[in-house]
Amino acid sequence: MSSALRSAVQQSRRTAFAQSARFASTSAKAPTLKERLADLIPAEIENVKATRAAHGKKSFGPVLVDQLYGGMRGLPALIWDGSVLDAEEGIRFRGKTIPECQEALPKAPGGSEPLPEGLFWLLVTGEVPTQEQVNALSKDWAARSAIPSFVEEILDRCPPTLHPMSQFSLAVTALNHDSAFAKAYAQGISKKDYWQPTYEDAMDLIAKLPNIAGRIFRNVYGGGKLPAIEADKDYSYNLAKLLGFADKPEFVELLRLYITIHSDHEGGNVSAHTGKLVGSALSDPFLAFGASLNGLAGPLHGLANQEVLIWLRKMQSKLGENPTDDDVREYVWSTLKAGQVVPGYGHAVLRKTDPRYMAQREFAQKHLPNDPMFKLVSQVYNVVPKVLLEAGKAKNPWPNVDAHSGVLLTHYGLDQMNFYTVLFGVSRAFGVAAQLIWDRALGAPIERPKSYSTAAINQMFKDKQ
Repeated sequence: MSSALRSAVQQSRRTAFAQSARFASTSAKAPTLKERLADLIPAEIENVKATRAAHGKKSFGPVLVDQLYGGMRGLPALIWDGSVLDAEEGIRFRGKTIPECQEALPKAPGGSEPLPEGLFWLLVTGEVPTQEQVNALSKDWAARSAIPSFVEEILDRCPPTLHPMSQFSLAVTALNHDSAFAKAYAQGISKKDYWQPTYEDAMDLIAKLPNIAGRIFRNVYGGGKLPAIEADKDYSYNLAKLLGFADKPEFVELLRLYITIHSDHEGGNVSAHTGKLVGSALSDPFLAFGASLNGLAGPLHGLANQEVLIWLRKMQSKLGENPTDDDVREYVWSTLKAGQVVPGYGHAVLRKTDPRYMAQREFAQKHLPNDPMFKLVSQVYNVVPKVLLEAGKAKNPWPNVDAHSGVLLTHYGLDQMNFYTVLFGVSRAFGVAAQLIWDRALGAPIERPKSYSTAAINQMFKDKQ
């Protein structure tokens, strides 16, 4: 998309949301998220119609054969409203950078990191919620958090050797049993109202994930009976409690940051696109997000933070706790010469240090500056980009989000690496759920891109230079 077209579309969307925000501000009582969404949908439907009327026949540019063979990298093919990833700037959630979100979004009492509830509100509405609205969302999710007894039984019957992500996917898919959307669709609901049961399912999905994640964690790693959700606490606190970490306020703060920055990363990554794709068939949010989790479980998507931690531990074991920069540099070179990649460095889109990495680095500098593994991460940050540039191994030699998260979790005692992708999955539900709601509100059609065989491509260009 050209910069001019991108700016025009973003400005149009911001204007539509701003006009709705001014209208809502006249209300004496702050609207709920669903009420606010109902106000926004008509204006956004008209905004999409106007955008298509003005730009619908315009081209993004040529599609290269290499893009078809190369994982569709850079191929503009999706609408994703919650976030846009710029190669030089990083992610923006509804136009806001991560530092802007950290500044603007409501916090927990005594906390300094944004509450994920506020980020979800932002993803859905494009607006920064009030503290009152965020508190109401926390209470709503707590009230929806119980999982059916048969889902509890499914998880309890899973062998502890079954990967936590497989268990996570099973449980989320099984929640389809009580899907409001599936029930409404079977009863013949009007298309214009699809968004309402989708919203209810999306809210139930997010609300129930801590109980699912907590049960998996305790079944696999021990920890006794699962405690109850506290109705007056925020989402991250309750997740920390179910994992057994509520007595560590810094860990709770870390979860608030972690969920916020992992929630969404535009629509082209495997988990986000899978959720949108499956949802386009009018599969309910539980089925759609269950599919997302199966994509997230793949080693090229959700397992990178584990690979980083393993690599760092091997380095620390070989070099000791206080290696010199030259020692680190030599180790990095040995990794490359062995035909391996340096995990946590490079990104399919970004061409600068991932802002999500920087947010975690700043958290570490504030809360754990003397942690030996954090010191090693800092050394790697200073050494690796220069080595990768010298080696010509990466278009982007800078660290991504995975280069830091495992070290933070380990510092507070969450060292069960196979569980890390479950936390990623809890976070990613926010972005996928927000987009599923808007896809149904805007009447998004089923996805059906065109495919070609290698033989067809050769035939197509046989007589062309």
